[in-house]
Amino acid sequence: MKDWMIDLFQAYGGAAYVLSLACNVAISVLGVVPSAFLTAANLTVFGFWPGFWVSFAGEALGAVVSFVLYRKGVRRWNGTKWLSHPSVKPLLHAGGREAFFLILALRLLPFVPSGVVTFVAAIGRTSLSVFTAASSLGKLPALWMEAYAIHQFLEAAWSGKLLLAVASIVLLWFVWRKIGQKTAE
Repeated sequence: MKDWMIDLFQAYGGAAYVLSLACNVAISVLGVVPSAFLTAANLTVFGFWPGFWVSFAGEALGAVVSFVLYRKGVRRWNGTKWLSHPSVKPLLHAGGREAFFLILALRLLPFVPSGVVTFVAAIGRTSLSVFTAASSLGKLPALWMEAYAIHQFLEAAWSGKLLLAVASIVLLWFVWRKIGQKTAE
């Protein structure tokens, strides 16, 4: 997918920036597609810092567009059962300063799905301005870490990539085994 995006961006020249923003908005609205391949394409085509800033602008814009669409289209889901889960309630009922710091903290955590944060904030009491500020501010360090990791991976020699792949497979095997042991108990 990354290679296809690189070819697409190179084919469209100056319009590639706008195309990247549009792709980021689409990924954000879908809410479940990871954007790492798009960040990798941006870094490859535009260079590290321009690629980072185009990725940041796209993710921030995508979060705002998603928030607005979710707010208009799915507010009726506010009463669904999964929204009564204790881990969802704080953001759902937060407003103002409390919502700002909750969204900021959730954006800083790399394992919290961005689409879930946007969805819950959109159907909750969070205002668009609070969401935009907290989400964008929280995305800066998280995206920088992602971009730096991707950049280092792209610049690594094939032996480094092979070592990382083997380490990932071993880690996955240990986690899978641990899960299997817990389900057997």
